[in-house]
Amino acid sequence: MVHHSRSSLRFLSHGTRCAAWLYVPRARRPAPVIVMAPGLGATRAMGLPVLAERFSQAGYACLLFDYRHFGASGGEPRQLLDVRRQMEDLRVAIDCVRREPRVDGRRIIVWGTSLSAGHAIRAAVADGDISAVIAHGPCVDGRAMLRALGARSLVGLGARALADMAVGATGRMRVTVAVVGRRGSASLATSEDARAGYGDMAVPGSLFENRVTARGVVQLASYSPGRMARDLACPVLFCVGDRDGIAPARSTLHYARQAPRAEIMRYRANHFDLHRPPLFERVVGDQIAFLRRHLRQTGDGEAAAGPGAATIRPMAARRA
Repeated sequence: MVHHSRSSLRFLSHGTRCAAWLYVPRARRPAPVIVMAPGLGATRAMGLPVLAERFSQAGYACLLFDYRHFGASGGEPRQLLDVRRQMEDLRVAIDCVRREPRVDGRRIIVWGTSLSAGHAIRAAVADGDISAVIAHGPCVDGRAMLRALGARSLVGLGARALADMAVGATGRMRVTVAVVGRRGSASLATSEDARAGYGDMAVPGSLFENRVTARGVVQLASYSPGRMARDLACPVLFCVGDRDGIAPARSTLHYARQAPRAEIMRYRANHFDLHRPPLFERVVGDQIAFLRRHLRQTGDGEAAAGPGAATIRPMAARRA
């Protein structure tokens, strides 16, 4: 039985069209909506649709979109990794669902994975009217992510980043680095689980390209959205893999514990185990349970704002 409908839509972000899918659950009234953004170098088709389907079955609408320069969205040059532009796109996506009549734009959850989880925290703080945040395998400290690669990779990435900035000034073709590669290569993810995980998620039709512009490395080195966790007014769920080879758990937990209304779930898992069975079912269940604690479910399956949500206390980290 189909519990939702999916439609394609596009929204303009600073003059460029972003491609999106909108999942709407079959309910009597508009449902709260989850804005879902893909991770580092990824697209909306990589692991997000199966999650959106599960959320829709639980009574939540979902908007999945591709950042500018990636996937089915427009933008030149292609594969441009630019944190500032991605943040702009996320804010526009949030504004888009606020105006969408098929969902309840008064109740918005921002869901991010990997690099986008950091964006989600920043967007919620800047917006001030977000109902909840879910940080799935979050990368909230770019410096910690790069340090985990090792010296050899860092030297290669740094050299290519400088070269990209040099040729970019002349308007010539951009210099790129691989999103995922072998240990020691000039790639942004080199752990064994990263190579397997990106391979599993790069399904036919995902439009994934294993490259991004190298200049993004400079931005990542100074990008630490976890520092804003302390300013989050809304509830936030951190789903953290203790063996994460992309976003080191130690740094993630340091910032997660600073969020006033944080709930932390820890798993004996790597970055991509959170997307794989059998752990996937547990992770999705934890995320839906979190939403139900803060957005009460009505009898017809539609989510509604729950009374007393503001009094829920931060939870201690739990391992699954």
